[in-house]
Amino acid sequence: MFKSRFLPEPSDPEALVSVPSPRRAGPVGVLLVNLGTPDAPTAGAIRRYLLEFLSDPRVVEIPQWIWQIILRGAVLVRRPSKLAPRYKDIWLEQGSPLLVYSHHLADGVAQHLEAQGESARVALAMRYGNPSVANAIDDLRQQGCERIIVVPLYPQYAASTTATAFDKVASYAGCLRDQPEFRFIKRFNTLPAYIDALEQQVRQYWAKNGKPQYLLLSFHGLPRVTVEQGDPYHRDCMETAQLLRQRLGADGERVHVTFQSRFGAQEWLKPYTEPTLREWARKGVKSVDVMCPGFLADCLETLEEIQIECRDAFLEEGGSQYRYIPCLNGDPSWAAGLAGFIRAQLGGWV
Repeated sequence: MFKSRFLPEPSDPEALVSVPSPRRAGPVGVLLVNLGTPDAPTAGAIRRYLLEFLSDPRVVEIPQWIWQIILRGAVLVRRPSKLAPRYKDIWLEQGSPLLVYSHHLADGVAQHLEAQGESARVALAMRYGNPSVANAIDDLRQQGCERIIVVPLYPQYAASTTATAFDKVASYAGCLRDQPEFRFIKRFNTLPAYIDALEQQVRQYWAKNGKPQYLLLSFHGLPRVTVEQGDPYHRDCMETAQLLRQRLGADGERVHVTFQSRFGAQEWLKPYTEPTLREWARKGVKSVDVMCPGFLADCLETLEEIQIECRDAFLEEGGSQYRYIPCLNGDPSWAAGLAGFIRAQLGGWV
């Protein structure tokens, strides 16, 4: 009988194959991803942050060879020093508001998952800046997480926010030999727990301070062309606004929607926030409350642009009362709602 010299005889001890021990599933990793923030309110830190943020082709959709000349020239030379005083005005003792409040939310989600008996580890990452996506994934892997659910902290989907967070996770995973298993959350703009939290935020504020003539929901803007090319962001925003309007019942008639944070010369989603406030004041509107449902944590765009610049514009045109309703931040009821939503997405994993 033919015998291969490459196969040992059954009696050979080297032929005995050891049986591996059962593979342990380990805890599930929960990766919360927010946009990002400079490490400090200084021109140097802001410049580093803007270089990473504005170099993302999903954020600025013009040919990179053209854009990089503009970015590294006029933008990064002038803009950081202009932004530094604005960041300093909103900076907290613990650091950037966006980072501080995002950590509060992450801690709350972790506590609720633990209270529900889930074997889960929660890590926070920033798409741009620190803590980085790579470091957060490494941290979860070191804790034994071979399954990670990625939750971008954007209720409404946009390619320039949610999609680029997915891109970053996938890019880093492409460098790993032993990749974790991933699940991705695309949106939660109609999630009942999210709408509940927004309604509660509004009603509690009105119970304490009284109702305004109008409640303005200011969402972050996008270039109009991105929506025309298929981005569902505008629809997502309007769905959120409609559900909140319904929840507020008769007070839903006070709700209006605008878009903020224009950048560049092209047309963005309309109506624009500051021009709308100016027009209202000129037409005799005296009291307005503004909230930003698309932001889960307060940041420069809410605390400076909306709370200060838009207030000044409204009062300058004759308005009398302008109030900003804070983001959900680390609100315990919202943390519980988000934890419940995440838990529901873990079917088969836990």
